[in-house]
Amino acid sequence: MIIGQFGESYPPAIDGVGGVMLNYCRELNRRGHRSLYIAPANKIAEPPADVELHLYRSMKLPFVDYHVGAPQIQPDFRKELSEIPFDLVHAHTPFLAGDMAKRVAKEKHIPLIATFHSKYYDDAYRATHSKMVSRFVVERIIDFYNECDEVWAVNERTARVLQEYGYEGPIVIMQNGIDINEQRELGDISDLALPEDTPILLFVGQQDYKKGTRELIKAAALLKEAGLRFRLLMVGEGQDRHALTWQAAELGLEDTVLFTGRITDRARLMAIYHRADLFVFPSLYDNAPLVVREAALQGTPSLVVAGSCAAEGITHGVNGYLCECTVQDIAEQIIRALPSVKKTGEKARQTIPITWELIGGYIEERYRNLTEKIKEENSIC
Repeated sequence: MIIGQFGESYPPAIDGVGGVMLNYCRELNRRGHRSLYIAPANKIAEPPADVELHLYRSMKLPFVDYHVGAPQIQPDFRKELSEIPFDLVHAHTPFLAGDMAKRVAKEKHIPLIATFHSKYYDDAYRATHSKMVSRFVVERIIDFYNECDEVWAVNERTARVLQEYGYEGPIVIMQNGIDINEQRELGDISDLALPEDTPILLFVGQQDYKKGTRELIKAAALLKEAGLRFRLLMVGEGQDRHALTWQAAELGLEDTVLFTGRITDRARLMAIYHRADLFVFPSLYDNAPLVVREAALQGTPSLVVAGSCAAEGITHGVNGYLCECTVQDIAEQIIRALPSVKKTGEKARQTIPITWELIGGYIEERYRNLTEKIKEENSIC
């Protein structure tokens, strides 16, 4: 099969959805298919050598690390896509790239699958501070999903979010996987000078308030006041990076919190996960964060917010830890978790990571079934 994976982010290091698209392409290509990564171009990016890219002209949004473009008004790019004999297209966004996927599907009479990845109402409200505008955005999103042949979500709680938005159709649960080989590929992190006898707390992701980063820094201050010796690594970039750095300095955490910036060297990142004692991810925004699985792959348990989408599959004190979304409870649960992280981390390693090889089989089966179904329907018409 020839499959188009359509998204709004490139390179994949920008966010989790880009990483998912990249792994879809790699796993499907490994299975003998041709899976194309289609997204806005980013001149800064280092293109992956093992994935076929089709990138269209874009511009960088101010204040955020994203490039956007309108492929619909780029005739050369539309012609490029029209010449590819797609069997199926998969939209990982309901916006401009998703609209392009929908156009390709209609023109070629092929199936359109869309995955619901993000809490778009939260994004819209943060950008506009308007409930009316945010609701309008959500209604437009639901219109998009209603036109798809199949709608996927990454876990049950994420599916419920989409239903709360107003989507009433069936939803297929298709989890995200992880590259199990990265468990053994550890890079050098000696330059970070992490003390061997000091607990290491870790956050990996966009340095954005919506990820609970502000509360995490405040919790670190409480831990320091309580006399706990620790280091907190903040890995990633984002629109609130400078504000978070200033906040840490104001709280006297310059020697305790280390902002590493984005780390694109996967072996180095895996080594950081491996060295960490506890992965702290107090995000209410994320649906099925790959970072929690990456940490578990290295035997590092996660502390996440109870009832959040990220908490699905985590049992408190067994293969991870749960907290309330308050600064005080984040700090308290870190203190309670640290004595048992090795045992809990081993259980996390056994129960949380799912390989892309396994998930790829499910994806391939859904693709084949839907493609055959649409072909039959078209032949009857």
